Formats: sequence, C-alpha cells, structure tokens
Amino acid sequence: MKTSSTIKINFRGGIISPGDLLQVMVAAEKAHITKVSFGTRQQLLADVPEAQLDLFTSLLDELRVNYEKDAEDRPNVVSSYPAEEVFITKTWLSEGVYKDIFDLMDYEPRLKINISDSNQSLTPILTGNINWVASLHSPHFWHVFIRFPKTNIVYEWNQLVYTNDIARMSKHIEAFIFDDKDSFYDNPGADGAALFEKVQLRNYITKPADAPARLPAFNLPYYEGLNRYNDKYWLGIYRRDELFDTAFLKDICRLCLETKIGQLCATSWKSIMVKGIDDQHRPQWNALLARHRINVRHAANELNFQVEDHCREGLELKNYLVRHLSRDDMRTFGICIGIKTRKKSEVFSSILVRRRNLLTIAGRGFLPVYDILCANDFNPNERTGFVFSRNTPKVMLPEQLRRAILLFYRHQVKRNEKLELRPREEAETRQQVDWVHQCTHCYTIYDASVPGPDGAPPVSFEQLPASYTCALCEAPKHDFRRVEQPQPVGRAAE
Repeated sequence: MKTSSTIKINFRGGIISPGDLLQVMVAAEKAHITKVSFGTRQQLLADVPEAQLDLFTSLLDELRVNYEKDAEDRPNVVSSYPAEEVFITKTWLSEGVYKDIFDLMDYEPRLKINISDSNQSLTPILTGNINWVASLHSPHFWHVFIRFPKTNIVYEWNQLVYTNDIARMSKHIEAFIFDDKDSFYDNPGADGAALFEKVQLRNYITKPADAPARLPAFNLPYYEGLNRYNDKYWLGIYRRDELFDTAFLKDICRLCLETKIGQLCATSWKSIMVKGIDDQHRPQWNALLARHRINVRHAANELNFQVEDHCREGLELKNYLVRHLSRDDMRTFGICIGIKTRKKSEVFSSILVRRRNLLTIAGRGFLPVYDILCANDFNPNERTGFVFSRNTPKVMLPEQLRRAILLFYRHQVKRNEKLELRPREEAETRQQVDWVHQCTHCYTIYDASVPGPDGAPPVSFEQLPASYTCALCEAPKHDFRRVEQPQPVGRAAE
C-alpha cells in the first residue's frame, strides 16, 4: 500500500528566491513535513505522507506554486548559474544573461534543457535533451547539442545560436520532436540534420560554428564550506543523507532576507549555495550553522558521488563504498562516481557503478550483481567509453572500484604528459619558421634568394621598388602580405 507521494517543485536554473522558499517551508511545516531534499536537476523534492498530502498541496495551490506529484512530465531547466563568479571567471556569461534566457521561457518544458558555461565542471553539460553550451569565443552565441529522448544519440548542430533565441528555439525543437515521435523520440536512428532542417524554417539569429564545441575536462570543485571570492563569501551546504530540515531552511531564508541576499542556488550535487555574503555577516552565518549543528567539511570521496534522486538503496551502496575508500585512504580528486540502481535513470559520472539483477520473479529482482562502466576519456560529459568489469558481486565491488580509480589516474598522468610535450613541440615548430611575402591574389611567394635580371644580386622584398609587380598575376607590391613559411625539418640556421 502506498504511504507517501513525492512532490517536486522546480526552481528554474537552480535559482531560488529566499522569500518563495520560506513560504514553501512554512507550508511544509504546517503539513508536518520536517525534511526535504534537492534533486540532480536543481529542484526541491518532498516525500509527503498520504495523510498530509491534501493539506500540503492545497497550501501550495494557495501560494500559486507549480508542482508535480509522483511525475517527471515537466523536468527542471538546469543551469551552471550556481558556479557563476564562484567557480567561473573570465567569461562573458553573466548573471544577467542567464536571467534574460529564463525570462524569455514562456512555457514549461517537457524535455530536459541544460544551459551551461563551457568552462566549468560543477554542472553537467550534456545531461539534457536540449543542451546549450556557451561559445568560448563568440559572446552571446551558443552551441546546441540534441540528445534525442530515450536514445544515446547526441547531435551537435553546426550553427551557433544567439542568446535571445534560445528560449524560442528550445520551444520549437520540443514541438518538432513531439509532433514527429516516430522520427525523433525513442528512435535509435534519429537524424539530427533532419530535425534542424525543420528548425531552420523559423527565423533565428545564427552563424556558422568555426569548430565543434570544446567540452571542458572534468574537475569537480569542492562545493561546500564558507569560502571567499572577490570581496564576498559563498556558503555551500551538503547533507550526507541528502535531507535538509525544514526548520534549517527557514532560518537560511530569513537570514538571507535580513542581510539582503536575493537568491539561493540549488546545485546538481543535491546541495545548496548562498552567494554574496558580506564579511560583516559571516558571524551570523557561522552561528546559524552552529545552532543547527551543520558540518560543512565532508571528505571529498563523499562529495564526488552522484546518486539517483530519492534512492535509499543507492545511498546505502554509496556509503558502503565510501567506507572502503576511506579505509584504504583512496584519492578520488577529479572523479565523479555514479550509482545507478534503476533501469530508466540517468546518472552523471566518470565511473558508473550499475546494479543489475540476475533473476527477476513477479517484478522483484534477486541475485544483484554490479557492472563498472567508464565514460569516454573519463569525462562525465561524454558517453560510455568502455565496460571495466561485469557481474561483480557486492563483496568484490570496492576492490573493482579501487582498480577503476587507479586506471583513471594512470589515464590522467598520460594526458598530462601529452599536454606538457605540446608546448615544447610548438616551440620547436616556431623555431623552424621563415617570414616570406605572398601575393594575396595568386598566392605566389616572392623568393628573396633568386638573383635579379642579368645576374643582379638578390634583394629583400623591402628593397624592391614601389613599381614592383607579381611575377605571375602582376598585382602591385602593396597587395603582398607577410606570412610564415615553415622551414624543412633539419635545415641549418642561417
């Protein structure tokens, strides 16, 4: 018999108004709900006993809060906004740009949408169905990746899209996919080019992408604690059991309002962040943490895990693995370890621990075993690269995970060696370069080593008279440009 329901409240882009959250927490306490959690798509989740469900939902209706009950029909829009300023610097993607995009979204998406800076690892980039990635070199233009629903197909369009068209194009892409499900939904042969032929019938501001988007190497920042940035502080709060007391969240909201902090952030790691804390208010935040006995210095090997939302089995398996990693004093920096226990769930990870049942009877699974899968290049934003191990019993799982982590670090060492060699190789290449002058019309290169008419000694391009013309197309001297010409390897220095 069902004893509770899950209420989901989306906070678009992970941005939460303290005033709005305070009202929701007051409603939760009136319905005798003492704990809530945050999901991987930056939404609020509450398990509500059936006896309190009608009261809680009626209170949310009075507040005009949009929510879903036991459903995922309206997934939240995920964004990298929580990392803005704190973990992301030297970017054109500001707070105002994020909020402009959200303000232009005049509908509730049915597909997952991710909006991400390309230079961060806090927020997953390609876990949505429609994934927008900010261009590194073209301010206000975005790469778009489509991950077709219920498939592993990822298609990157060869056009960049202007910021103000993101909301409208997302709406049209979603409509095209649902209007032609046979082609684009749960179809392993989904054709991205065919989808964008339909999209281009609309009027958008686009321009050709010079190259495919460059996804960042994964490097998970330490996302909890009270930390300084610029002239402010940010506070990150993670809970080992993923549960936040409603009384604690109420006090956070009240302190935000008292100290004029206009927003909270939910992260994809089921934690929350408070940005913009003034130095003078630090004692108040420390006192709040002390009053609620909140620890904000957990081990990195706990913070590196991604577990499905509302999954007690996954959390128990995580804690089991963390105990073994801690006992072995195992380094996990830079790795995202995912735990997957359900068939239809998606987990962001460098290394994925997937549980399967060897036997199923009447819908119940028996004889669980575990597979370990590694993402391509160990980058969580990539698809599965290879299977590290199959059919591992639980007793052997910690050792297999340890070996997979060691493989990750061997891979990292090799990658760093290649990065160290590249500047040397580029420097050697630069040493083997001559400057020459080339006609911009026919690309003829003036050869300063060739003698002039009647055996006259060679002259440099600069010494040529102004009346000089190209030997091939007779273009004037001023139509030549100075370019680099690589010398053959092994040529002696002159």
